[in-house]
Amino acid sequence: MIAGNWKMNTTVSEAIDLVKAIRADLDKVRTVETVLCPPFVSLTAVRELLKSTSLKLGAQNVHFAEKGAYTGEISPLMLAGLCDYVIIGHSERRQYFAESGDLINKKVKAALKANLKPILCVGERLEENEAGQTEVVVSEQLTSVLEGIPSPDGLVLAYEPVWAIGTGKAATGEQANRTIAFIRHNLARLYGDKIAGETRILYGGSVSSANITEFVKFTDIDGGLVGGASLKAADFIGIVTQTAKTKA
Repeated sequence: MIAGNWKMNTTVSEAIDLVKAIRADLDKVRTVETVLCPPFVSLTAVRELLKSTSLKLGAQNVHFAEKGAYTGEISPLMLAGLCDYVIIGHSERRQYFAESGDLINKKVKAALKANLKPILCVGERLEENEAGQTEVVVSEQLTSVLEGIPSPDGLVLAYEPVWAIGTGKAATGEQANRTIAFIRHNLARLYGDKIAGETRILYGGSVSSANITEFVKFTDIDGGLVGGASLKAADFIGIVTQTAKTKA
């Protein structure tokens, strides 16, 4: 899987132009599931453009309540039937909006209940990485956000070291694979080897067409959660096509 997180970028018209520039090339790649995650305001327009293609649609966030007095929020019921996936627990949500493990856990449960597939993000900050705390932090994050979830059916995980997001400083493939293998080990502890082996785990953090092969050549890394490069048609097409070739 390659998922493009457009973050707070593109107007509706810009989103339409971007999809038109990439959909034909990406639709030819059937061995990689490609997910586009535009801003909320563009979901309907992008959904129309993706009809009759193999590309999937994802949202960037969701509230845990089905409805209520939560001004400005988007509920899972509003996304159900519109999106296939939803990004939950992105480090920017944790950092800028103080999202806790408990809140993220509620969002994951709400998404699964609405038959949305979460792309659940975990990852450590720079100071935690430098202190050798990566595994401790990631393990604690997984335990808290998956608490009370008996079966993570459809769940996708994304390891995104916070120090690599938007910095141009990606982890090495070996570093990412080591941590993702550890995440898979933790999934096995929580749900057994079968689910751990079937769950796709992506790498996110300054992924580009220049370095994607460095990650997906490792067997434990099942693709990428792509930020800035997903806004550039040629780069994103390159990321998806190179992933298909490497994983063939």
